[in-house]
Amino acid sequence: MNIVLFGPPGAGKGTQAKELSQKYDIPHISTGDILRANVREGTELGLKAKEYMDKGELVPDQVLIGLIKDRLEEPDCEKGYLLDGYPRTIPQADALEDILGEISKPLDVVINIDVSDEEVVKRISGRRTCSCGESYHVMFNPPEKEGLCNACGAQLYQRDDDSEDVVRQRLAVYNEKTKPLINYYEEKGLLVNVDGNGSVDKVFETISEIMDRYK
Repeated sequence: MNIVLFGPPGAGKGTQAKELSQKYDIPHISTGDILRANVREGTELGLKAKEYMDKGELVPDQVLIGLIKDRLEEPDCEKGYLLDGYPRTIPQADALEDILGEISKPLDVVINIDVSDEEVVKRISGRRTCSCGESYHVMFNPPEKEGLCNACGAQLYQRDDDSEDVVRQRLAVYNEKTKPLINYYEEKGLLVNVDGNGSVDKVFETISEIMDRYK
């Protein structure tokens, strides 16, 4: 199964992808996770990407395309893959199509998790993170002690790109540059829409039903 999970920031793509990856035994490939790891490690790529991420802007295509191709050619993608966070623009989608043609791993389906803008703002601006990697939400998954990580006791922080102003900028960028991919994949007969406003379990059940068609 070769899948793209699509939707606005905060739609729950990462959460769903991790569960789906375990259920179907295919790798969850998240450009966001790869980029943030580089930011934490202070690599040249990470520092360059952070400049864009902190402003809520998209990381340039040339930073991502080679990274994606290399990742898809790794052995664990032999049975399929679950792409999360890529593509985000029409040029990226065109480049991805070329890459998948080269390595003979075309897409089976693009699953669009549809969530309203205001729900996105509520979800993302409430997120809190720990340097140990644990994550929380002030409303949906608060820590046992306010502001402190359950796992290591360190002070939690809000990522720069999770502030409300940056979230709204990210949504503006999404609506301008990424949302056109809905029509792009719809015209190719690959798009399936899923209501992402329900519970995590309900959304997971719906996506699983879709993916079962491509086993």
